[in-house]
Amino acid sequence: MKQRQSLNGMNQTQSTASAGFSFNDYQTDNFFDEMFGANGKVRHGYVPFRKRVEQLTRHDMTSRQQAADRALMSMGITFNVYSEGEGTERIMPIDIIPRIIEAAEWDQMEKGLIQRIKALNMFIHDIYNEQRVLNDGVVPRELIESSKCFLTPCLGVRPPKDIWCHITGTDLIRGDDGEFMVLEDNLRCPSGVSYMLENRELTKQTFPEVLANTGVRPVSDYPTRLLQMLQHIADRPNPTVVVLTPGVYNSAYFEHSYLAQQMGVELVDARDLVVSGGYVKMRTTKGFQIVDVIYRRIDDTFLDPKTFNPDSLIGVPGIFEVFKKGRVALANAPGTGVADDKVVYAYIPRIIEYYLGEKPLIQNVKTYICGEDEDRQYVLDNIADLVVKEANEAGGYGMLIGPKATKKDHDLFRKKIKENPRNYIAQPTISLSRVPCLIDGQAEGRHVDLRPYILYGDQINVIPGGLTRVALRKGSLVVNSSQGGGGKDTWVLY
Repeated sequence: MKQRQSLNGMNQTQSTASAGFSFNDYQTDNFFDEMFGANGKVRHGYVPFRKRVEQLTRHDMTSRQQAADRALMSMGITFNVYSEGEGTERIMPIDIIPRIIEAAEWDQMEKGLIQRIKALNMFIHDIYNEQRVLNDGVVPRELIESSKCFLTPCLGVRPPKDIWCHITGTDLIRGDDGEFMVLEDNLRCPSGVSYMLENRELTKQTFPEVLANTGVRPVSDYPTRLLQMLQHIADRPNPTVVVLTPGVYNSAYFEHSYLAQQMGVELVDARDLVVSGGYVKMRTTKGFQIVDVIYRRIDDTFLDPKTFNPDSLIGVPGIFEVFKKGRVALANAPGTGVADDKVVYAYIPRIIEYYLGEKPLIQNVKTYICGEDEDRQYVLDNIADLVVKEANEAGGYGMLIGPKATKKDHDLFRKKIKENPRNYIAQPTISLSRVPCLIDGQAEGRHVDLRPYILYGDQINVIPGGLTRVALRKGSLVVNSSQGGGGKDTWVLY
């Protein structure tokens, strides 16, 4: 039987199911590992977890994983994947080995995220109002005006309390040096927070003793914090808050209904709302009721067929005019998607310095802008070594991972870049950090990213955890659930 070199220098044969579960066989494979240092020593935050888990057998661990899988099925925690015109409902798998972040590291990350969200909100407000950042040449005007997510109807709009990005999910990664970097920003309708909450509930059932004794910061108050933020932007006593969903066929419908239920507010779709008498009103069994705040999970351009896409069947005609007059608050505000543009992303370090006079506390990944001649030529010449992304795609779509792609794919993307250079950026291929996962009864490393969730109300709150997304396919760097990824609970220590 083939043997593998263990972290402690011992050769061990494969354990039987009844043998004790152990990390001694675990291989870091020269990647930055969240649990083990380069010397094979377990990181401090993982010590209690390792001690407890290695008291279990492989059968115990497999049984706990299977119990978590069954719980996911019974909870109905699903997402929809659309392929070739057909929708497929899937369970987002969870791996029961948590990702653990120590207090000092998290506190620094939190400061960097607050800095970034503050600057992005100022940027969005500026480009739709005074446009100082464009007039001063910090960001090219043509870049913003050519962005698909820059909405000219939002020019001159001032949302309640000048807050645009109420809910953000910022994707973070770290490479070989272990430093966190921002991979992208999600300010339109960031999803996945329901998985963060349910992953924690499953971990409580799977490792109750370890979780209780490790000093992990809670995330279960997210729905309460979300509701408080939504009530804050209404600026009215006892406001009526609703969650607006595109409907049951949306890929994140489970999350829409889950969050509405957890907050104790109504889940509505376009059929439930109407604009009447200058207000947005909700149909109820007792007649129409004025709605003060809408947590909308509908993309900007489908929100109002009178203002944006006239073919939209999931929007509410006239809602944008009510919003402009300050008679309803929308979270996130329409127009925030311009900050999600992956080309705009390349300018965010300059944006932070421009508005705050500070250096970014969390760096971007090095980014090549295909709309600039020198960068474009570099990308065309080195496409086999780079990750190429479309400016406004998400979910792992519209992306080329050069080292894993074929020559035919390289040539196709070269053609796309030449035809529409504004629509593409490229980045070096980052060897994402890894976390042990339970694979066939033993621990194997899989690549991960991290999506913390940030709420902007009376202050900016970073939820202490977030969704760790994991590429469950061996060797894969794509963590998106739509592309075969799963999730992990994220423990942030006190």
